[in-house]
Amino acid sequence: MKNTRKATVQDLKQLSELFDQYRFFYHKTSNVQAAENFLKERIQNKDSEIFVAENENKLVAFVQLYPLFLSTRMKRYWLLNDLYVNENYRGKGFSKELIEEAKELARSTDACGVLLETGKSNDIGNQLYPSCGFEIYDEVNFYEWTNHS
Repeated sequence: MKNTRKATVQDLKQLSELFDQYRFFYHKTSNVQAAENFLKERIQNKDSEIFVAENENKLVAFVQLYPLFLSTRMKRYWLLNDLYVNENYRGKGFSKELIEEAKELARSTDACGVLLETGKSNDIGNQLYPSCGFEIYDEVNFYEWTNHS
């Protein structure tokens, strides 16, 4: 049974609370209003694609993808940047349903794939993603420059 769908501005209140839980999970300070503003901008500006999972009319999980482009393939590529399931609903298949939405988005937009990263210590994610057809790509080094201004 499919419990997922594309998020809309009508979801902002519940989605913002979930997004705030996600950020808190990654040791960021709680700020539901800032989360709502951020998500509202993403939805209104069509900067990202957000899918949500529902259980009994309550949002319990989300995935957010950002568009990238691969010059060498001359195609769109989706970055699966955020995936979160409320702790009370983990282990019930919501992550897999949302990942299937991400893969369907890639197919429907003729993208060449979906890219994601997760920490080496994320045992759950490092089991989940290969079980959903993702392959570890260790042929490149990822570097980051951070603007501290």
